Amino acid sequence: QVQLVESGGGLVQPGGSLRLSCAASGRIFSINTMGWYRQAPGKERELVAVISSTGMRNYGDSVKGRFTISRDNAKNTVLLQMNSLKPEDTAVYYCRFRTDSLEVWGQGTLVTVSS
Repeated sequence: QVQLVESGGGLVQPGGSLRLSCAASGRIFSINTMGWYRQAPGKERELVAVISSTGMRNYGDSVKGRFTISRDNAKNTVLLQMNSLKPEDTAVYYCRFRTDSLEVWGQGTLVTVSS
């Protein structure tokens, strides 16, 4: 059974940076897209960033220019570099991997941006 393990969340001051990491445990092949989503209290889950197997990236409008997604196919890992963080970035961040036949979500990691 494939599981996704996220790390890197925590408390940071406005304007600071964090890097989230998500790695797959178990055997998973031919991952098409790797992505990050977030859900703030009282709000729906929204797209943060996704990256395809060919390296094409798509970002949510609110994070463009501040966040960068990257992937390491050899390690089945996806990273999210978050810069210039704002209080409105506070949320639980989830990673998701998709193959032709499988969709897997991580358990979530909390990011809190506050002074």
